[in-house]
Amino acid sequence: MATALIGATLFDGTNLRDGLAVLIEAGKIAGVMPEAKLPKGVEKQAISGLLAPGFIDVQVNGGGGVLFNETRSIAGIAAIGAAHRRFGTTGFLPTFITDTQASMAEAIKAADAAMQARTPGVLGIHLEGPFLNPERKGIHRADLMRSIGDDDVAMIDLPAGGRVLVTLAPEKTEPSAIARLTKSGVIVAAGHTKADVATIRRAQAAGLTGITHLFNAMPPLMGREPGPVGAALEDKALWCGLIVDLHHVSAVSLRVALAARGPERMMLVTDAMPSVGSDAARFELLGEHIKLVDGALVNDAGTLAGSNLDMASGVRNTVRHLGVPVEDALRMASLNPATFLRLEQELGRIAPGYRADLVLLDADFHVKATWISGARQDEVK
Repeated sequence: MATALIGATLFDGTNLRDGLAVLIEAGKIAGVMPEAKLPKGVEKQAISGLLAPGFIDVQVNGGGGVLFNETRSIAGIAAIGAAHRRFGTTGFLPTFITDTQASMAEAIKAADAAMQARTPGVLGIHLEGPFLNPERKGIHRADLMRSIGDDDVAMIDLPAGGRVLVTLAPEKTEPSAIARLTKSGVIVAAGHTKADVATIRRAQAAGLTGITHLFNAMPPLMGREPGPVGAALEDKALWCGLIVDLHHVSAVSLRVALAARGPERMMLVTDAMPSVGSDAARFELLGEHIKLVDGALVNDAGTLAGSNLDMASGVRNTVRHLGVPVEDALRMASLNPATFLRLEQELGRIAPGYRADLVLLDADFHVKATWISGARQDEVK
């Protein structure tokens, strides 16, 4: 049966609009129209607030007390997705960080199984490593990092109907390997890297399209050595993930990046860990003790270990602390990542034919409700 959401201000992916109803049928947007023009017999659901396309997070390590590296299963992915739905995320890539090849194979199989089971919100998988530069390891284990081999390329297959994002260090990866990945449909981004601009550009020519968590796990922009940051800020074709928790990157640096690039190919990501959506203030990460200190997740040495950020807070921080217009911040959380994942014809807009993945926000960008494929999601207790 068709239903219509009425009464909210609507952000359709481009503009803020008032006085419109959103008609949902069979999990998709069937129409956007004045309430008076709704078909007869439609069930109306009155809502209030700001209705926007659901958030899409391409970097989610965990949530709800679950870490994907440790719980490589449909149940683990489902628990992570349920935790993040409370904060407006209706689409996500469970992210598997540097680990053994056998564990990575299990993670890929789990993501494929989750896609086949239609686990709410899952869009594929993000493999952040192990093809990284140990000199820019961050919290990753350097002893598990390695160059990509033919068997890895063969193993990195697309989940059923889903997307695969691979973060790698271009200086540690031959362009031919990047080309093989991208030719098979894999999306490739640079991260945990100290590549110079020329190396980034060669990787782009081979198919690389993104930069994972800009500024983090890479050298700073220098006058004679612009590195990955300079490569990203110069070329507006690259998609850049931004962790706007104000711990990973200062507000000043984020504002500079947005001034240089604009918001068009900037994406909000969380890099979230199990603490998001749970009461857990401590957890284990590949043998490291991680604790929450003043809003940041760190190991015993003080190294950042992912984030305690959710997407709604990321949007709020982007508007409040970076001075980004609401429309741009919402696009950075929805349509931009959808386009990066080549899902812009299905997700990121409230328009006829699009999947009815939605988030309802209050004036302070707190989540009041979410919908995935038109089904309203119950809040996770």
